[in-house]
Amino acid sequence: KSAICGTDVHIWNWDQWAQKTIPVPMVVGHEFMGEIAEVGSAVTKYHVGERVSGEGHIVCGKCRNCRAGRGHLCRNTLGVGVNRPGSFGEFVCLPEYNVVPIPEDVPDEIAAIFDPFGNAVHTALSFDLVGEDVLVTGAGPIGIMGALVAKRSGARKVVITDINPTRLELARNLGIDHVVDASKENLADVMKAIGMTEGFDVGLEMSGAAPAFRDMIDKMNNGGKIAILGIAPAGFEIDWNKVIFKMLNLKGIYGREMFETWYKMIAFVQGGLDL
Repeated sequence: KSAICGTDVHIWNWDQWAQKTIPVPMVVGHEFMGEIAEVGSAVTKYHVGERVSGEGHIVCGKCRNCRAGRGHLCRNTLGVGVNRPGSFGEFVCLPEYNVVPIPEDVPDEIAAIFDPFGNAVHTALSFDLVGEDVLVTGAGPIGIMGALVAKRSGARKVVITDINPTRLELARNLGIDHVVDASKENLADVMKAIGMTEGFDVGLEMSGAAPAFRDMIDKMNNGGKIAILGIAPAGFEIDWNKVIFKMLNLKGIYGREMFETWYKMIAFVQGGLDL
């Protein structure tokens, strides 16, 4: 099984990013699970017929970050379905190192979206969440998953914003208590209504939208921490004075930590997190 990512849509539309990035021809797709059909002669950990998913970032294993156990920061990363053939074909080839076995109690449909779920888990768990007030900007699939992880991890208040009523309704139905239509509601009024007297402690920027990010910076508490996963379509300005004088900590997120994020997201699913 293979899921469709927003990246695949960019490639389908053959936008500017895709034209600069994707060698052709290319089999796309990087969210997947399946059964092992064949193993190489040097493979020792896995066998034919085993149910698996896999980390879609192929790293070099030789650079400073890889040798320090920080493979997610490898400068030589190759993406499955981006730089090498992906999962929209009948078969996909992975190094043994990238293969992740799937427990029996994890459904195929969930295992197939471990790639984006891992992005959400990596983003949400970048900072301590216990007892913290968390703002999530962007109620797409990964934003909602990030909000669910924050709530599950002990956050005090979890607020998610978007301008799409369908996405906000989905977030509400999945158990996010405070959903905000940023096109109609003032976030400051919502904060007051739910008993917040200071700003947000943690921000998860999932939208890639300039107005949402600016609003997040404005509503953060002094010393607040922001994990940024959303990719903006173009450059935009923010109020750097607020970043500086609030002493905010901004952290960019790309992919999943290998393989700590995988262990944690499997534990979330086995623990009952409803995706």
